Amino acid sequence: MSDCDWECTSNTSGCSAKGDEAFAKKKAGLHKGELNCQLIEYINEWRKTREKEEEELRNLKEKQAKRKEIRAEQERILNQQKKDDEDKLRKEEAVKKAAEADEKKKRLEEAETKRQQMMETQKAKSKDGKAKKSAEASGHMSDARREISKTREQLEEEKNIALAIRIKPLDLESMDSDDLKAKATELFKIVVQMETDKYDFEQRSITQDYELMELKERQKVQLRQKAVKKGLDPEALVGRHPPKVRMYSKYERRTDTRTYEDRKTLYEGGWEVIRSEILDSMWTDKYEEWSKRPSRRLPIWFGERPGKKFGDAETPEGDDGGNNGVEAEDVEDDEEDYDEEEEDNYEEEEE
Repeated sequence: MSDCDWECTSNTSGCSAKGDEAFAKKKAGLHKGELNCQLIEYINEWRKTREKEEEELRNLKEKQAKRKEIRAEQERILNQQKKDDEDKLRKEEAVKKAAEADEKKKRLEEAETKRQQMMETQKAKSKDGKAKKSAEASGHMSDARREISKTREQLEEEKNIALAIRIKPLDLESMDSDDLKAKATELFKIVVQMETDKYDFEQRSITQDYELMELKERQKVQLRQKAVKKGLDPEALVGRHPPKVRMYSKYERRTDTRTYEDRKTLYEGGWEVIRSEILDSMWTDKYEEWSKRPSRRLPIWFGERPGKKFGDAETPEGDDGGNNGVEAEDVEDDEEDYDEEEEDNYEEEEE
């Protein structure tokens, strides 16, 4: 390649480079504008969607608030209905209880009036001397049982009813001095009668307590005698709990009637007792045999009789008692037999 050609190519390349740069700049500007337009569109669309979502969220919150209000109203209506029903039931129960209380009050008033009439009749009979003690005692016992079975509220209610019947209101305004005096004397007599009744009841309770104590003591005595008859401890049946039943053994289902001494001496001794009994029987047999033996004296040995004590007189040879001759013969025979046995033994040794 020549120098001219090189210059031409170099010039053309420089021009093209500059055009490329301008074209690139122009293209870059166009691309940035497009990007900006796209971004603006995207932002607008995002804002629209955001507004839609916020609107939907607002609508949902409004619906939720409305539902809460509806539920609160429904709960309030249900609570009001429950309250009304409870009030209605309470009123019905109160009315029912009031009716029952009125009926009970009427019955108690009738019973109180009947009781007062009976008391008056009993008093009249006792004054006449026709009342019987047994019927009176049974009546008191039944009254006491009835009183014990009642609760405190029932007793308080009966007391109030009885007081309302007995204590009647006094119309003092319409009374003059004579009526007031008569009323005062009547009330004084009533108080005196009540005090006498109170004293009688107290004395009766004291006598009943004493009789109960006596009966308990008699019962204890009878139980002690019964325990002694059965072979038990005297205080076995007196306690709160019954005595333990002692069985004969764990293999036999029958009660043990042995005494303490029998049970104590049951396992004492054993083989020792049997052995002592055998030895006693053998001793008695041998003693009988030994007591039947003939009485003899020991022979004289080297001029002295065995068993002789110092200072005793010498016994003559012929003075041996009634059986002396027989005994002497027996001694001589025994000596001869002894000598013969010795000789035989000596001969056998020599052979």
